[in-house]
Amino acid sequence: MKPALPAKLLQSLAPWRNAPAWHIAYSGGLDSTVLLHLLVDLAKTQPLPPLRAIHVHHGLQAAADAWPAHCQAVCDAAGVALRVMRVQVLPGASLERAARDARYQAFAEAISPGELLLTGQHRDDQAETLLFRLLRGAGVRGLAGMPAQRPLGAGGLARPLLDVSRTELEAYARDHQLTWIEDPSNSDPRFSRNYLRHQLFPLLTARWPQAVNALARTAGHLAEAQGLLDELAQLDVQAANQPSGLSWLALPSLSIAPLRTLSDARQRNALRYWLAPLTRLPDSEHWVGWSALRDAKADAQPIWRLADGQLHRCNDRIWWLPTQWSEFSDSPLSWSRPQNPLQLPGNGQLHFSGCAPDGPLSIGYRLGGEIMEVPGRGRRDLKRLLNESAVPGFVRGRLPLLYQGSRLLAVANLARASTGQGDDWQLHWTPPTCDQGLS
Repeated sequence: MKPALPAKLLQSLAPWRNAPAWHIAYSGGLDSTVLLHLLVDLAKTQPLPPLRAIHVHHGLQAAADAWPAHCQAVCDAAGVALRVMRVQVLPGASLERAARDARYQAFAEAISPGELLLTGQHRDDQAETLLFRLLRGAGVRGLAGMPAQRPLGAGGLARPLLDVSRTELEAYARDHQLTWIEDPSNSDPRFSRNYLRHQLFPLLTARWPQAVNALARTAGHLAEAQGLLDELAQLDVQAANQPSGLSWLALPSLSIAPLRTLSDARQRNALRYWLAPLTRLPDSEHWVGWSALRDAKADAQPIWRLADGQLHRCNDRIWWLPTQWSEFSDSPLSWSRPQNPLQLPGNGQLHFSGCAPDGPLSIGYRLGGEIMEVPGRGRRDLKRLLNESAVPGFVRGRLPLLYQGSRLLAVANLARASTGQGDDWQLHWTPPTCDQGLS
């Protein structure tokens, strides 16, 4: 056994020594078997968090049905609790990607707040990732490879073996007479990573013996470059993150004017950073939607449709609307007890401050052509009142309207669109929370 390997592992995991638990992503293969053995051995002499293991069963091949039993036997012998999670891999263009997505979704669900998931990817995997993404035309973030750590669900994910070669892991496994599962699919050249591993890398290393180390080192350089780009993006997003004037509208938004002062490349960098937690991003060839949205006429309301929602421009501001934004019921509702808050199906909650007007009251939504009496101003068209309050077009059909019989009394949250809001009462609308998919 090389003493440097457990010491290197312990050093890389130092920031999480006080985590509530460490979960090992245990496939039963070489990498995760070595990681499990290393951690169990270290726990005999070091005060580590409780160790647990998670085996994800994809059900993609008949041989995999025997793997949970093998993993259970190894974990029982090591004194580590094992959780077997069965997932359904959705069909798609890439079986590899679909399986990975299902696996990490299961991991995210399995770990509790503050806990850490440990995976066994190593230096060779990092080199393969860089080359694979390079051939797909990835940008700096993609070419930075797999991060050594990142958030996952309510906890975090760490890859403590990224600086360890596959050769070192194989030597450790032989020295300790470990047994592991050989996945038959790992030799199938139809999968891109297997082709790189078994066909291309032997040619590269025959000519350049240090190719794996060099590629992994390049990924590290690119990760550092991406960190600098992120720092620049933080400054640019902060400059554009000005108040919207609609504090009740809890949707991510940015002022477009500060973004226009930046170069095109810097604009894209800032938007990638801002949109990354919200949606999957397009590749570099499909950013024409941003240019069209940015350069549209001032009175236009352009939309840029992305994978998980839409980016709208309104009143010289861009707003992010997730896909779920349109999923609500616009059927009228009676409000028989206005002293209590009213839950709107898929559209948050209404409540009064002050004494509510006399009933019967009901809630409806805009159909077009509504007229209301505004004290001191006479009859006013609702569209004009909404324009005066600079309400974005995408939210107008969602604003609750308060009726007394057939008479329109008020528009929620808009004091200038009311027959009597002021000292007596006000109608407040709280849109759905972030957990409901609206920010």
